[in-house]
Amino acid sequence: MTSPTLRPLAPDFPIAVPEARERQTLSLLLKNRGLPAWEVPLVSILDAPDPAPVDQWLQRFLRQPPDLFVLLTGEGLRRLLARAAALGLQRRFLDVLGTVPTLCRGPKPERVLRDLGLAGTHAAAVPTSAGVLDAAAGLNLVGKRVAVQLYGAEPNQPLQEGLRAQGASVDVVAPYVYAGLEAELKVASLIRSLALGEVAMLAFTSQAQVKRLQEVARLQALESELHQGLLHTPLAAVGPVVRDLLEQSGYKVAVMPQRVYFMKPLVAAITQYWREREAL
Repeated sequence: MTSPTLRPLAPDFPIAVPEARERQTLSLLLKNRGLPAWEVPLVSILDAPDPAPVDQWLQRFLRQPPDLFVLLTGEGLRRLLARAAALGLQRRFLDVLGTVPTLCRGPKPERVLRDLGLAGTHAAAVPTSAGVLDAAAGLNLVGKRVAVQLYGAEPNQPLQEGLRAQGASVDVVAPYVYAGLEAELKVASLIRSLALGEVAMLAFTSQAQVKRLQEVARLQALESELHQGLLHTPLAAVGPVVRDLLEQSGYKVAVMPQRVYFMKPLVAAITQYWREREAL
């Protein structure tokens, strides 16, 4: 049974999909519903330019596994696995990973663990660094060694300091970084299109996308254009964490799944929004 489709919007007014790794999945899901999608890699992800610190961290992880492994992103775990494979250590890494208790910030690292045939041990009730610290507080980390996979190259000092305050020693790794000027110019193009009213909707699936959009607006002197564009463009958010950040910045979210905060519910909510618009 095929999914019902909508009459597409005018081609000049697509839904902007500002995702990196998952943008093709989201755009395909939208197109299957009859909604045109414009793929803009708002957060382009690359391997760490200097692999040596990652390699050294992997050796420490294998030589003396930590008492707890904090996973902030699914992308980070995938990058670690790829780097271990490049070093001929993938099997050893997986074997050790299967023995180490994990604490996942959100559903994405949990999903990667499941794909590897593993299960997350602990999960933050709220997918934020503060949520991670709240979850860690119940684990008695005094004298324990905690490995932390960072979100990009951001050192996340509040998280590190919070774990140390709970008595843990902390060993961080940053297996990926965000892209530079070329990606920045693509984001600037998106901002200009938003300001001109050439985007039907902007669909956010992470806080990092919102922050990157604001960062590029500052770097490219497009803050006024971004502000006007976000005020007048319908915004979709994958869940309440992203919604709250947008609302704190002064922007209204038009679309968000009601109960389950993943890609398919987001697409269903976007589809319903446009069905209702067409019915007017």
